[in-house]
Amino acid sequence: MHRKSKYFITILILFASISCTQKADISTDNEEVSGIKHLKVYYKEGRFAGWPANNGIWIWEDEILVGFVESEHLDTDGFHSYNRESAQNKYARSLDGGETWTIEDAYEQGQTGIAFDHKIPEDEADQPVDLAEPIEDFTDSGFVITFMRDNYHNGPSTFYYSMDRGKEWNGPYKFPNLDTPGVATRTDYIVEGPQELSAFMNVGKENGREGQVVYTKTTDSGLNWELVSYIGGEPEGFNIMPSTVRLSDTELYTVMRSREPEPRRDFLKAFRSTDNGATWTEEPNPAFDTGNGGSPPALVKMDDGRLALAYIFRSDYGSRVQLRLSEDNGKTWSNEITLRSGDGATKDVGYPRMVQREDGNLVVIYYWNNALKEGAKPYRYIAATIVNPDIYN
Repeated sequence: MHRKSKYFITILILFASISCTQKADISTDNEEVSGIKHLKVYYKEGRFAGWPANNGIWIWEDEILVGFVESEHLDTDGFHSYNRESAQNKYARSLDGGETWTIEDAYEQGQTGIAFDHKIPEDEADQPVDLAEPIEDFTDSGFVITFMRDNYHNGPSTFYYSMDRGKEWNGPYKFPNLDTPGVATRTDYIVEGPQELSAFMNVGKENGREGQVVYTKTTDSGLNWELVSYIGGEPEGFNIMPSTVRLSDTELYTVMRSREPEPRRDFLKAFRSTDNGATWTEEPNPAFDTGNGGSPPALVKMDDGRLALAYIFRSDYGSRVQLRLSEDNGKTWSNEITLRSGDGATKDVGYPRMVQREDGNLVVIYYWNNALKEGAKPYRYIAATIVNPDIYN
């Protein structure tokens, strides 16, 4: 097919996608319109806050914990307006379902190793070591684990775990390369049993660049890890940052951030396994286009059995927060539901995480700004959107 024909088809599909977008509201922080509420989780003058999807999110009844990166704001010629040399991991914790938040320092709570966006003076940093004792019990209500990377192409990666809901972290521990070009992962895992945990990870391609996705697991409480399968072949662009749910004892469904280089397209790609991760089949794309820079997915299996998928459409002319719902385990998806737009967000936004509260509402956490508005401050901040998915039944 000629390139001109490919572009024509792409334009037609994009037009169709835009035409069927369902727009919920155009609203600002601390307003509630049509079952949607926007809040600031963390905002500080002169500071940058970003990338919840690079860390983790957890929920226990009304308690939510989410990680992010905080640094000095710095205008640069690059994509992100931050001083990476001042970046450190932080956590936001809510005890009322995401309505109010307190901020915690990851270093003070035990994340004492250097990572890509966790800059610690070398004389104050701990070197990663091998995990010597098995983690007590993955099914313990206080257990959480988070994975970090030295760089986002080929690592290496480390991990920390906590048995008290992230109030105190143990680590850093080395994560093996699993005979790949290098593991450079974020956090996406499923607890399978007291000693068994499944994790879905980014690994480098043969050229050393990001990214492929693999399924790995431990059956001995984190002492050893096995690479079970690659999820899809090596792409020309990248497949990274999966978000995965278990649908049954044998079925897994994962959505990942994907990019095709020529012509460039950022989108969301999906795979399904019906043999517990041994093999994977590519599914229809849940989102054909995620804008200029792309977006990782935030996937949740809701209490009513539906799947909810949040992501960001990045644009130089105003980004937006999107949601899709599926009633058939990801085989088909609803039209795009725009949860947030029209408030001056540049493309330096996104990286969502999402959980569902006991009352059924979804809480989407992401980073945001209003820098395109005349007279607005340029600072990036952590935002939350709380939405009742039942209004879209």
